[in-house]
Amino acid sequence: MDAQAFPTMLTERELLLRLGLACLLGMLLGLDREARGLPAGIRTHGLSALSAASVTLCGLILYAEVRAGGGEADPLRVVQGIAQAIAFIGAGLVFVARGDVHNLTSAANIWLAAAVGIAAGLGLPFLAALTTLFGVFLLVVMRLVEHLIPGSDKAGKE
Repeated sequence: MDAQAFPTMLTERELLLRLGLACLLGMLLGLDREARGLPAGIRTHGLSALSAASVTLCGLILYAEVRAGGGEADPLRVVQGIAQAIAFIGAGLVFVARGDVHNLTSAANIWLAAAVGIAAGLGLPFLAALTTLFGVFLLVVMRLVEHLIPGSDKAGKE
């Protein structure tokens, strides 16, 4: 990570770029789910990524302020807190009915949106974009491939 990710003061432009990137990439991750009428769509993913980026930025700013005052701080605790919060949301999405697990992909997708938000908040746009690209590949392309796998419960559907 470059030194610019931990500046003592982030400009308004940098805040706008980091939060905007998180929001847009999070919404992109929710697009497939929205288009198929599944839970946790565009707004949920955008909000998850935006929230993660905002909390990450708060952690970075507080880290810089504490260090500038001569204190010790650990910005990784922010990421840990986001992970716990998203895990709680994801657990609330998942349920089992008649022996089938539902919304597991939705929960994983929300976690991915938060990870993208963390990367964007840390000022790592390439990592955020690359993660989103792989996520969209898994959500869209692999869904199509699943239908071609013989013996899959999705084979021949849609």
